[in-house]
Amino acid sequence: MKKELNFYSDKDVQLILGTLLRVGVMVSMIVIFAGGTLYLFGRYSEVIDYRVFDPHKTGLTSIASVYKGVVHLDGSAITQFGVLLLIFTPVARVVFSVFSFLVERDYLYVLIGLLVLAIILVSLSNKLVG
Repeated sequence: MKKELNFYSDKDVQLILGTLLRVGVMVSMIVIFAGGTLYLFGRYSEVIDYRVFDPHKTGLTSIASVYKGVVHLDGSAITQFGVLLLIFTPVARVVFSVFSFLVERDYLYVLIGLLVLAIILVSLSNKLVG
């Protein structure tokens, strides 16, 4: 009888994945709140024209520009970073799932997980790298 080494059970994996999602949402919420607070305190006297919407006005059209804004403590960039964290939380879940299937040697689900990950990354690549 060949005994498999199983370091964790399915219940452990579900607990880790649930915790990953909860922590990701909580961290992104805190970052968005901090960025919004910085934005409001830094620009409280600005008059904003809501009749015209220009998404490129902020200059936060790529991950690199968001990173530069975060380094300079720009409130809108920090808020955008929080949104990116929220977007990447389920992506991290897919990555963790792929590794857990790899450890379990369930190669069909590894392949499916990699396919899902590729679809997500290709669909986000045009929007985030810009």
